[in-house]
Amino acid sequence: MFIDTAKIYVKAGTGGKGCHSVYTDKYTRYGIFDGGDGGRGADIIITADRNLYTLLDFRYNPHFYGKHGGNGSGKNKKGGDAEAVVIRVPCGTTITDAATGCLLRTLDYDGDSVIVAKGGRGGNGNQHKADLTPPIPGEEKELILDLKLLADAGLVGFPNAGKSTFIAAVSHAHPKVAPYPFTTKTPVLGIVRKGEEAFAIADIPGLIEGSSHGKGLGDRFLRHIEKTRVLVHIIDMSGTDGRDPLSDYEVINRELKQYSRNVGRKPQVIAANKMDCGQSAENLRRFCAVVKKKVYPISALNRQGLEELLEAIRRKLKTCSR
Repeated sequence: MFIDTAKIYVKAGTGGKGCHSVYTDKYTRYGIFDGGDGGRGADIIITADRNLYTLLDFRYNPHFYGKHGGNGSGKNKKGGDAEAVVIRVPCGTTITDAATGCLLRTLDYDGDSVIVAKGGRGGNGNQHKADLTPPIPGEEKELILDLKLLADAGLVGFPNAGKSTFIAAVSHAHPKVAPYPFTTKTPVLGIVRKGEEAFAIADIPGLIEGSSHGKGLGDRFLRHIEKTRVLVHIIDMSGTDGRDPLSDYEVINRELKQYSRNVGRKPQVIAANKMDCGQSAENLRRFCAVVKKKVYPISALNRQGLEELLEAIRRKLKTCSR
C-alpha cells in the first residue's frame, strides 16, 4: 500500500535531575559540594532513507518518545545523555509543524536529516555551589509528513492508456494491470536499468479533464510529478471507447499547465501506445499531422518499440537538471 501523507506526534526526552551531594571525610571540616549535573534528554531526528518508498508505517506507529537524560550523582558525576531517536522516512518527504503550519524541512536526498524536537537540558547539581535547578522538559510537536515521489521520469496520460503495462514491461515494478480505467489508484515507482545506468520512473494514476482541480483521482497525485525531470506522455492511439488521441493529448497538457506552470513546462517524450490495434496506424498519421513533435510508436503489451523509447528518455534526462 502506498501512503503519501501521515501525522505523527514526537516528544523529546526530559533532562536528567541534578544531584545534591556533599563529600566529607576526616580531613574535610565543612564538606565539599560534589553533586553532578543531569544528562540531556534524547533529541528526535528525522532522516531520509533511499530504501523507503511509503509512509505506511506511520499509520500504525504515529508516536515517538525520547528517553530522559540520566540523573547526576556524587563525585561530580554527570548523568548520561540519552541517545537520539531517529525516524526514517522516504526521500522527498516534507515535514510541517501541524500547530503552526510552518515548513520545517524537505528531505530530498538520502541522509538528509533534521532535528524536529530537541531534548531537554539536564538540571544543575550542587557542584556549582548554587541551588539545584530543575531539568528542562523535551520539546513535543505534532508533525505532518508529506511525501512527493522523487522520480527522474513521470508517466502521464488518460486512464487505461497502458501506463501500468509499460512500467511493468520496462522495470521490476508490479502494478495492477487490468482492461478498465483507474486500475492504478496509487503511484508506482520502478527502476529502469541498462548496464551501469539506471533511472527511476513513476506511474501516476490516470488523469482526466478537471484533475488539476481535484476531479477524479485529482491533484493529490499530480504533485508527485513536480520533482520529475521528464514527463513520458502515454497516449492510447487505438481510440478505445471512442476516445480521440489528439483530444486526450491536448486535455492532459491543459491540466498539467493549469495545475502548475512549472509542471506544464516540463520536457515531454510522447509515446503512442497500443499500436498493435487496428485503428492505431491511421490515428497516428492524423495525430502527427497536427502535433509537430517526435512521437514514439510502441506496444507495451507486446513489448514493441520500448528500447527506442527508453533511449529517448535517457537522452532527455541527460539534458535536463532536476
